[in-house]
Amino acid sequence: MKNSQNQEKIVKEVLDDFKQRAEARKNFDLIWQINMNFLMGNQYCNVGFGGQIEEIDRQYFWQEREVYNHIAPVYDIRYAKLSRVKPDINVIPATNDERDKQTAKASKKIYKSLKNKLEIENKINQAIKWSEVCGTVFYKVGWNSKLGQTVGVDEEGNKIKSGEVEFSVVSPFEIYPDSQVNESLRDCQSIIHAKAYTVEQIKNMYGIEVKGSKINTFALDNVSVGIGGLGFNGTATKVIETTKNNSAIVIEKYIRPNSEFPNGRLIIVAGDKLVYDGELPYLCGEDKTRDFPFIRQTSIEEPGCFWGSSVIERLIPVQRAFNAVKNRKHEFINRLSLGVLSVEDGSVDLDNLEEEGLCPGKVLVYRQGSVEPKYLQGETLPAGLSDEEDKLLDEFNKISGVNDLLSASTISSNISGNALELLINQDETRLNASIESIKFACKEIAKKILRLYKQYAVFPRIAKIIGEQGQIEMFYFSSSDISSDDIELENQTDGAQTLTQRRDMIFSLLEKGIFQDENGMLTNRMKCKILEMLGLGIWENAQDVNELHLKRADKENIKMLKGEHIDISEIDDDKLHLNEHIAFMLGEDFEKAKTKNAKLEKAFLEHIQKHKKKMEG
Repeated sequence: MKNSQNQEKIVKEVLDDFKQRAEARKNFDLIWQINMNFLMGNQYCNVGFGGQIEEIDRQYFWQEREVYNHIAPVYDIRYAKLSRVKPDINVIPATNDERDKQTAKASKKIYKSLKNKLEIENKINQAIKWSEVCGTVFYKVGWNSKLGQTVGVDEEGNKIKSGEVEFSVVSPFEIYPDSQVNESLRDCQSIIHAKAYTVEQIKNMYGIEVKGSKINTFALDNVSVGIGGLGFNGTATKVIETTKNNSAIVIEKYIRPNSEFPNGRLIIVAGDKLVYDGELPYLCGEDKTRDFPFIRQTSIEEPGCFWGSSVIERLIPVQRAFNAVKNRKHEFINRLSLGVLSVEDGSVDLDNLEEEGLCPGKVLVYRQGSVEPKYLQGETLPAGLSDEEDKLLDEFNKISGVNDLLSASTISSNISGNALELLINQDETRLNASIESIKFACKEIAKKILRLYKQYAVFPRIAKIIGEQGQIEMFYFSSSDISSDDIELENQTDGAQTLTQRRDMIFSLLEKGIFQDENGMLTNRMKCKILEMLGLGIWENAQDVNELHLKRADKENIKMLKGEHIDISEIDDDKLHLNEHIAFMLGEDFEKAKTKNAKLEKAFLEHIQKHKKKMEG
């Protein structure tokens, strides 16, 4: 009974904390909903006094209410440029020891094999979409013991799995920090991840039954929202609040390690039931510390705020003004084309005139002695409307920081290549903050994945990567093969470069002779690499002879370590083999093996001596 009362107390505390955090985040929820509506084309909405999204109705039946969406193209351009940022990672060895170098290579192979398996690049693209709309998005890197290879069967006949990393994108609507003024996840002492699931999903995940109810959520719907011109209505996709039936909210509350909970604390509440209350499960922090499984990515960092901002927020006032100018302009054109009649009272049949107007060939009958109906003198279209329209279009480019140079009217036809390149670089500069956030997120993703494998990959497991000449390279690994998670990014400077920019750089380096050898010639290996960089060849189809010799020497080291006798071959590159054998003998693995096998050092020295004699001969 006491345990049950304690669980009820914990559940109540978590639910109350969740409600408080949801209330504190409500203003940001409204901003994100407005951003999504404007992106989708529902641009006649605003936040009402009740804290809800309200539609703005037409004031008159003839009022023009078209939407001229310039936010969507800006979003498309930014997404197209940011989605090119996919930096490769490089794992740095913990020390110069040969063992650490090998484990660093193995760690890089492990991450490379998981990129396609976990669809990391596709999910990064998905996250970029969220961050560009809402300003903030999160990645969740966890461990699912129900996935992976089957390693055994328990007493009840259920399969025991080896486990696998679970990688997902989390929208900002699901994350609740302990304070809205924390500038990063590191500043948060606790964080809540809340998501609605059906009762069937909860039973499959946790094996418990909870009471289902209607949960409010958001959805997209194509409905009529009072847009369009004179005489017709249009439709637009809007974000509406809907309900999810027979569902419950699963709340995961993560608490950092502190004096009360040295290993941190994780509380999971499904509906009104306590599912888990224990320490943080993942050693995914620095120096094998327990940490949150989340990674934060922003579009535009805001100082003193946990949530980043979106460029859409800055464009909404300009978009509203642009819609107003365009619609007033069309209303003026409607008056010019349809005309405004001046009619004396009682001179004509007004009902007939209002219904048919003055159509061509119409016989207009008016009362004798009265003034005949006539059109009022029309005015010309004010030049100020067109000037304001052009200024607003220019303001879109200035505020968003992106521009489609191919369609820009300001680009002269005789502009030089260097000037055009400067314009392109200036156009990319405004994206640097978003690009750096993506790179940081990619780095943290790789770190957390390797740390989770270091913690949980106890059983040897098989992985595969694409090797030389496109063949599949299979390899086994376990947690002992991962000794370093110090990650650096490769190709950081050209994350947003296009293929054309890379080609121009390669041709420039070719002209300066950078790729030539000491004899001023291009080797076959370098030719293949240049063709690959130009997009005309594949590195995997070019045999790197030096790399093959190094791999052969590595295999010889392993075989001799097992006691096998290895003879040298006429095709061996003796210099490369010597360096590889000597480096292996200086490593920690060889020192340990030498203490168990006294003849091991003699065998290696004899093999090295054969290579030296072959070089001298």
